[in-house]
Amino acid sequence: MGIAAYIKEIGRGHEGARPLAREQAQDLMGQVLDGTVTDLEIGAFALAMRIKGETVDELVGFCDAVQSRALAIDSDHPVIVIPSYNGARRLPNLTPLLALRLAQEGARVLVHGPRHDPARVTSAEIFQALGLPVCESAVAVHECWRRHQPAFITTEALSPALQRLLDVRWVVGLRNSGHTVAKLLQPIVGAHALRLASYTHPEFGQLMSQLAERTAADLMLLRGTEGEAVADPRRCPRIDLWLGGQAQPELGCAAQEGSLAELPVLPRAIDAATVAVYIQAVASGEKPAPTPLEKQVELLMRALARLEHTQAHERRA
Repeated sequence: MGIAAYIKEIGRGHEGARPLAREQAQDLMGQVLDGTVTDLEIGAFALAMRIKGETVDELVGFCDAVQSRALAIDSDHPVIVIPSYNGARRLPNLTPLLALRLAQEGARVLVHGPRHDPARVTSAEIFQALGLPVCESAVAVHECWRRHQPAFITTEALSPALQRLLDVRWVVGLRNSGHTVAKLLQPIVGAHALRLASYTHPEFGQLMSQLAERTAADLMLLRGTEGEAVADPRRCPRIDLWLGGQAQPELGCAAQEGSLAELPVLPRAIDAATVAVYIQAVASGEKPAPTPLEKQVELLMRALARLEHTQAHERRA
């Protein structure tokens, strides 16, 4: 079906729009990614979905289309996959610290996101300030893992077509469904991938919960820090976790309540160079890591151990 027919279905406003089936959503996103539609049609798609909002079936279909066209990175061990698309605006971006702490604990970690954002401090910029490479290929990712380092790969390297859809934001002024799909990318093949996901609005958290169950995902979900899937260093958020689409209450935690006894030690500014110095101090043990972030590391490593056990069992079967 042509994109005009899809836009007619989804473009009737928040109340009148009709949801697409998974297969329809996959076909629609495939047309957008393959460049068979005009810029005007892409803009109409982006704005219509922004107003309507995605259903679980639509998100799964969109992800199917992107996944089938994206770079695949093989692994023989489970990988923790961290999307980083929001960066820092007021608080320091500690996604690179989370990735580094997980790597120090022995995890394979893949962070993905944009290289630059004119209004935010990106994880890519902090990785570079730490002296860690920004990968552009699967070979480069494996080299980071060989050195027991977290790997950062750009969205453009994973899917140039998806990056073009993300760039529509700079024309129309709004994020689109591509940004949601980018945060759900699962580029790992040959092993389980434990993805991190975050939400700001409770409704989106519920949507992610449904998606985890529907797709039998290995997923950690938390209220993000300025949109990043890292625990707020000042107060631990609620964390939920699914393995194979099944909720694992013992691998999550409730939100921290009450007043704070003391504020954590944090960098004095949010620029990449300052945050990198702070991260190096925490990684070396010179400064303490924020307690909520260490709690997140603990839960992720426990979940990763279960996935290692699951994968070993699957290979024996």
